Amino acid sequence: MSGTIASPPLTAGLASRWLTSLACLAGTWAALLLIFRRDVAHMLGIWWNSTTYGHCLFVPPILAWLVWQRRRELAQLHPQAWGPGLLAVAVGAFVWLVGDAAAVALFRHAGLVTMLAGAVVALLGPNVARGLAFPLGYMAFLVPFGDFLEMPLQALTVRQTMGLLHLLNVPAVVDGVLITIPNGYFEVAEACSGTKFVIAMAAYGVLVANVCYVRWQRRAAFLAMALIVPVLANGVRAAGTIYAAHLTSVEAATGFDHIVYGWVFFALVMAAVMAIGWHWFDRDPDAPRFDPAALQAPVTWTLRLPLATALVLAIALLFAGWGWAGEGRAAPLPARSALPAVPGWRQVAADDAPAWAPNYPGADRLLLGHYADAQGRRVDLAVAIYAGQHEGKELVGFGQGAIRENDRWVRIEDLPPLAGSSGVRMTAPGPVERQTFTWYRLGDVTTGSARRVKLETLKVKLLGGSPLAVAVLVSAHGGGPAARAVAEDFLAAAGPIDRLVASVAGSAR
Repeated sequence: MSGTIASPPLTAGLASRWLTSLACLAGTWAALLLIFRRDVAHMLGIWWNSTTYGHCLFVPPILAWLVWQRRRELAQLHPQAWGPGLLAVAVGAFVWLVGDAAAVALFRHAGLVTMLAGAVVALLGPNVARGLAFPLGYMAFLVPFGDFLEMPLQALTVRQTMGLLHLLNVPAVVDGVLITIPNGYFEVAEACSGTKFVIAMAAYGVLVANVCYVRWQRRAAFLAMALIVPVLANGVRAAGTIYAAHLTSVEAATGFDHIVYGWVFFALVMAAVMAIGWHWFDRDPDAPRFDPAALQAPVTWTLRLPLATALVLAIALLFAGWGWAGEGRAAPLPARSALPAVPGWRQVAADDAPAWAPNYPGADRLLLGHYADAQGRRVDLAVAIYAGQHEGKELVGFGQGAIRENDRWVRIEDLPPLAGSSGVRMTAPGPVERQTFTWYRLGDVTTGSARRVKLETLKVKLLGGSPLAVAVLVSAHGGGPAARAVAEDFLAAAGPIDRLVASVAGSAR
């Protein structure tokens, strides 16, 4: 037996108020999507083109379904424009501004989604917003997020895989993210870390936990299972692939892996998680999603609907205009940029080793030179110069830096900093190795931290300063302490990074 809350008939006045409020909300959403259309297009592009965030395509219809589930209860509430709801819009607009100024797409996307949710609170009021609490919160899954999980999950997958291979008596050796067996080697790449699996299962787990459970303990247990099982299963998948290669061949095993992981494996794990959790479902499918009688509290700080609509759009336009105002700034560059002469090192032609070049597609100038000393030790120096930064033209961005996405060069491991840089050890077929160290120069700040770059970019955009941004990369051939020593000697001869940047890009202020 199931109990339901009787729905009183919808009066003509209340129906008219709902129609007016929904019309204003629809118009406001349309205007926000138009104002921030560049970010909308960027999000849609990620949803459509990225296998990690393909699940985001299902979030809008899920949101519509969640609201439809609550339609009878919502119809009993009185929508009222609410002044404090404008604070949520302002917070979203500020987050967007920070993302725009710092060139962080995650913040721009999160800010836009927050503005959309804030418009619901501001135009429909707190009672309706409480009735829509879960759908409004679930809007977070419209934002493509979770890249920060790649590195830790990659390391965890390596540890799991090696443990399982040893249990299976497979003679395997690990070096960073490379696992070698007698008949080949495998890279546990970021794409193999299981990140896409975990992110999609998080969205799935949160939905099921809300729709199928009432008690918070069961919700928490199901969500934990939905996150832990895919991580463990991904380690089994990776170890199984290498074990299959040990028994057959690398080509046969990797081909099988792509099919299983892409089409079957994820579905099997989802089905297993659902099957395990099914027994403890405790929500009646016909039960109301909330009690409208409990959400009929008097509302203070109300506004007239047209005024609230205008204020939502005014806040969005104010912050958007602030962000757009700084987009055209660019530092003057010298008529010609050239790599410096380095005492004790001479510029030489590229050698026969696999070619390497950093990836900075939006740079105004990208210089790459090859140096050798009297002992024949070789170093490559690259300098990427940005007169200014904006969307699509950023010093730090996805797939940029020492290794481009899907490159022949593969990251093995991160290295300890060298004179404040960020370092990476990489390999290419041959096999050959390199150690590459990266510095960034913005204004008077030299750093190897991508996060510090974003912070300094934010300060320049909002508070002023030179928009000049430069990346300097020193890449030494070989591996181990010898390669690091070569990079150290070259850096000592070339002088401080700030002086090197000034000689190549000028010292614009």
